[in-house]
Amino acid sequence: MSFIVGKNLEKRYDKTTVFKNINFNIKKGEFVTLLGPSGCGKSTLLRCIAGLNEINNGDIYIEGENVTDKSAKDRGIGMVFQNYALFPNMTVFENIAFGLEMKKLKKGYIEKKVDEMLKLVHLEEKRDFYPAQLSGGQKQRVAIARSLATEPKILLLDEPLSALDAKVRKSLREQLKEIQKETNVTTIFVTHDQEEALTISDRVFIMDKGNIVQVGTPEEIYTNPKTVFMAQFIGNYNILKDEETRKVFGNEIFGNIAIRPEAIYVREIERNYNLDDFILKKGIVKDFSILGNVIRYFIECKGVSLRVDLLNRGLGKLYEIGSVLDLMFLKKEIKYY
Repeated sequence: MSFIVGKNLEKRYDKTTVFKNINFNIKKGEFVTLLGPSGCGKSTLLRCIAGLNEINNGDIYIEGENVTDKSAKDRGIGMVFQNYALFPNMTVFENIAFGLEMKKLKKGYIEKKVDEMLKLVHLEEKRDFYPAQLSGGQKQRVAIARSLATEPKILLLDEPLSALDAKVRKSLREQLKEIQKETNVTTIFVTHDQEEALTISDRVFIMDKGNIVQVGTPEEIYTNPKTVFMAQFIGNYNILKDEETRKVFGNEIFGNIAIRPEAIYVREIERNYNLDDFILKKGIVKDFSILGNVIRYFIECKGVSLRVDLLNRGLGKLYEIGSVLDLMFLKKEIKYY
């Protein structure tokens, strides 16, 4: 059963339409990410769901109730922003307790609830610290704990990790997913980071120019992009126009195609392949980049530049610039547009 529903939503600023005819359904306990490039309307949509921005047309339902005309405080929503929004003159405990105190709850309940939240976000030892004494990741965990302390129906996260460095961001997104699973709070997360969205989401809503252009699980989104925009945005696909396709493949295939860098293999003599699954072509290594456990090769094939991602198996296994390689294109992974 749908827990959050948007029907024919439209948002305008003067003569500028941010989005129009937006429809979606989100299940209870689901972790959904709104993913898209800057300016696509994802943060505005989140703020409309929260009640922070009014919509011009359409309806928003939470648990079957039309909340379109309800204020943000009456929608049962917790929200976390990029800038933490912590009170600098309050301790971690006091920041987390703030929303509970505004509800005039009993002191004993507040103590117990805040301690529960501190344990949830692994900050028990920072209970009496002030925000200035915390790292960026710790501040964001306090912000998440504060939002969850009031037991909201829905948790909304507007690019909460984007101000953090890469290592902290990766660690915190893993913790965020664990926290969401433990609390089972229905969560909507906004980001422009594809890896982030694919890592933590149950489903991903891709937005472009004010439209939801594709909805699916991370696997569906990554392996089956419906449009060229999707292929370019989500998977770093090699995009070939018909002329380039014909250069590389001759008469074997034609049309506009896309193929992921990891779906192009390099033939190794000692390995056995079912060659019926592949199209074989030769290519020349022009350059490469080491991306941790993956090496990205830039290979020229019949005058067309391709990206090929191979597992990093050590320096002794690197293909040098100028090497001529037998490329194997996995047929089932070629997308036609």
